[in-house]
Amino acid sequence: MGQKIHPRGFRLGYVQDWQSKWFSVHKMPELIGEDFEIRRMVSQRFSQASVSWVGIERAGSYLKLTIHTARPGIVIGRRGMDIENLKKDIEALTSRKVFINVSEIKIAEMDPRLVGQSIAQQLEKRIGHKKAIKRAMERTMGSGALGIKIMVSGRLGGSEIARREQFRKGRVPLQTLSADIDYGLTEAMTVMGKIGVKVWIFKKLFFAKTPRELMDQLKKLQSETPLEVPVNIESGKIEEKK
Repeated sequence: MGQKIHPRGFRLGYVQDWQSKWFSVHKMPELIGEDFEIRRMVSQRFSQASVSWVGIERAGSYLKLTIHTARPGIVIGRRGMDIENLKKDIEALTSRKVFINVSEIKIAEMDPRLVGQSIAQQLEKRIGHKKAIKRAMERTMGSGALGIKIMVSGRLGGSEIARREQFRKGRVPLQTLSADIDYGLTEAMTVMGKIGVKVWIFKKLFFAKTPRELMDQLKKLQSETPLEVPVNIESGKIEEKK
């Protein structure tokens, strides 16, 4: 199942959060369509701003938009003109009062959508896919990732028959729910046709500790706050008073 389902959707409510936060029983199809149009408008207008994803929150007649990007200056524009124009267009589309926040992504190499966009841009410039993928994987692993997997499919290298190639570095445990794995899909519009780029990045592991880490945590806790109940450090068990 881990290879057949979206890694983010597989972990929603456990270690991942929703990108759209609102609830409506009667207007759900209409609001889902609005979310799609808003995200498409942002991606088309700021195609060169390295926009990763857009968070949408609704409360009554108010709508809050959070744009996560690696280049906030391009999104805001000179004197905030670009962001104001976007605000007016979204208000005309949704008939709501709109508030827009711009959140900067500190490490672009740890975001799978931005990594996929970088590879797609290099493929559009006719750079070899193996060279582009190898460079992206080295940068991501150098930024602190525990693992990365990249899959490209299409007419790679201008070949007549489409094929699929997969590259992996580190470990990417897709079926481990406590693993923080982010996923991104990007398409490169080349002369020979579309090339799909899928990226999985394993960032960290939640709730899992080795026996040594548990022992170090217990020693630190005992040294900082003396316990009234004696604890055997070697076994980690509470000793009974004789």
